Amino acid sequence: MSMAVASLRSLARRQPRLRLPPAPLVVPGGRAALLSGAAEEAAPLAAAEAAAPPPVPGRKVLESFREEFEIGGRSIAFETGKMARFANGSVVISMEDTHVLSTVAAAKSSEPIRDFLPLTVDYQEKQYAQGVIPTTYMRREGAPKERELLCGRIIDRPIRPLFPPGFYHEVQIMVNVLSSDGKQDPDVMAANASSAALMLSDIPWNGPIGVIRVGRIDGAFILNPTVDELGLSDLNLVYACSRDKTLMIDVQAREISERDLQAGMKLAHSEAIKCIDPQISLAKRAGKKKKEYKISLISDTSYEKIRTFSEAPIEEVFTDSSYGKFERGGALEKITQSVKAKLEEENDEDSLKFLHKAVDTVRKQVIRKRIIEEGLRVDGRQLDEVRPLYCESNTYPLLHGSALFSRGDTQVLCTVTLGAPGDAQRLDSIVGPPTKRFMLHYSFPPFSIDEVAKRGGLNRREVGHGTLAEKALLAVLPPESDFPYTVRVNAEVMASDGSTSMASVCGGSMALMDAGIPVREHVAGVSVGLVSQVDPATGDISNYRILTDILGLEDHLGDMDFKIAGTRKGITAIQLDIKPAGIPLDIICESLEPARKARNQILDRMDQEISTARGINDGSSPRLATLSFSNESLRKLLFHRKKIEQETGARVSISDGTVTIVAKTQEIMDKAIEKTLHEGLAQPDLLSSSSVIYSWQRWSLTADQQRQRDCRRLHVASWRGVQCGKLQQRRGYMQRLAVFRLRHTVSWCGVKHHKWQHRCGCKLRSAVPWHSDLHCY
Repeated sequence: MSMAVASLRSLARRQPRLRLPPAPLVVPGGRAALLSGAAEEAAPLAAAEAAAPPPVPGRKVLESFREEFEIGGRSIAFETGKMARFANGSVVISMEDTHVLSTVAAAKSSEPIRDFLPLTVDYQEKQYAQGVIPTTYMRREGAPKERELLCGRIIDRPIRPLFPPGFYHEVQIMVNVLSSDGKQDPDVMAANASSAALMLSDIPWNGPIGVIRVGRIDGAFILNPTVDELGLSDLNLVYACSRDKTLMIDVQAREISERDLQAGMKLAHSEAIKCIDPQISLAKRAGKKKKEYKISLISDTSYEKIRTFSEAPIEEVFTDSSYGKFERGGALEKITQSVKAKLEEENDEDSLKFLHKAVDTVRKQVIRKRIIEEGLRVDGRQLDEVRPLYCESNTYPLLHGSALFSRGDTQVLCTVTLGAPGDAQRLDSIVGPPTKRFMLHYSFPPFSIDEVAKRGGLNRREVGHGTLAEKALLAVLPPESDFPYTVRVNAEVMASDGSTSMASVCGGSMALMDAGIPVREHVAGVSVGLVSQVDPATGDISNYRILTDILGLEDHLGDMDFKIAGTRKGITAIQLDIKPAGIPLDIICESLEPARKARNQILDRMDQEISTARGINDGSSPRLATLSFSNESLRKLLFHRKKIEQETGARVSISDGTVTIVAKTQEIMDKAIEKTLHEGLAQPDLLSSSSVIYSWQRWSLTADQQRQRDCRRLHVASWRGVQCGKLQQRRGYMQRLAVFRLRHTVSWCGVKHHKWQHRCGCKLRSAVPWHSDLHCY
């Protein structure tokens, strides 16, 4: 059988191959031509191009559109069409070597009953953007970091108010930092890119917006400053606006005056609008036509019916100033249930779907009318009146520092914990410092508003409020050279009726003084609100009232939540959130003066409780000492650090030629200093090489025990002045506890090189000549 197959294969190889004529090619003229090799070379290129199928109308193959502009001497570019082509809208923004991609997508339909906009902003900084592999166990990015949550809020806050009323489709904005040169903070670029992506999409949105960062060095304002310039700046202002209105403000400053801040905001507005025209031009060239989405709005008939049932009872509740938060809330809920029962009797299903939204609108109209026409608020206060204050320091003497601050029904407990310099938080960010020694952690438990909820991980609201209070207090914290402690402030909200973040600033300032931290002066904060009437013909604000120290109800039903914190000298932190589609900058600037008066009033009350930092011996604050040693003494202390910590209970850290000791009490501190001086200055005993015990992983083996292992023989080094980054060995001797360990198992005497490693982590030269330094026994 195999021979027959071989014969057939040889026969097939001997047969001549048949050459088939080329297939006819139909040219536009309708003739069929047989193209041989010579004819194919002579055929014109135009005929080949004409034979290709015509392009599909509307198809764009990697067609990109680009718009460039300049702000502050730096070139910025929007580009679309090249990346993320399937997204509803996608834009890559570039500034020097920093590139940020923003994409937007919307759900095709919304839930039948929904009265809010489910907008999600996911901002992510992956380590590949700076050419680094993550240091996590899986070498992947994990849960969102605090900085990523804060950058997401910077994007969300100016964008949310510009969606049309009744648009309740789920919208997701995803932002990825593609590359970062470490010079520019990508958060402002991400906000501008998200605005451009929404303009390109078919999602209804009343943009665009412009976002800019302003700094100030030596009195001169800087537009879009670099990270290094921000380190020298006394102002970090992030400003977002439409063409004629303000949308968002975020400020961290070193006691800047109201006048200088107004100048910075006006400059920011004039420069931020330069981002608007390039987005409009890009949307005209590459944008999609806005799609007709379903808008969930109540009919006029249903609203008038609900207003008739609820308006009078709501007015009675809002005119009774004796109501507290929960009494007022309970009365309003009874009104809602009464209206619901009447609608059920009439079988009005359409009105029942929008009952809560309609009742909320009636509440808003009633409270606005009372404030604008009568100048009175629901709790009976005047427009510029601050709620009753209560301050208490040293609430729990066992803690390093503690304080309780109450403003009306809002109550916050603040505690301070001091730690060693090594307790500083390590930051894994593509920009900014690597560590942070001052932290404020804000907690909003559900019992503070009498609700039941699960406690989860990082909450965007808690992170945002905590960062705002942290910025406010950081301005008065002493420099690290004068106060090397790591400081952690915990702000626990005990009860909430508006402005809990500003109450955290006040309580945190008192707790810092109670802990003995030498802060220059107190920091206080207050929230300012706005109630306005809009002219239907022009859409502009025709009448308005500014409210000082707003309640939670006024925050919910008002137009603005303007949080301002600072000292008597100036402002240290600001956060502005609005609900309408922008507020004129003149009104924002006007709100600074009533906030300053209220802040000074609160500072007077805080000074009455505690006006200067307590002595370090007055409380239970830990003690910290810094000692300087020579390099030789530091080498000796390096191996005794753990022993000192175990015997004394203190914490010892060695870095930069100094020894830092942190102890809970003065007695522990004295004992730790004595041990440190003894170990650092005393001469250690020397042991002969014959009694050296070699450490192997987690156990120790003598020479006799080692001979019983696989190697059966032990190579003992007679070192001849070998240098080890921390220690110098003498021939035949080894210092106590200066134990070396083999990095690789020795199996045979024929191995010519060994690798040794010191306990401190430094490595000796890996290749040691066999005949010169090692002897086999």
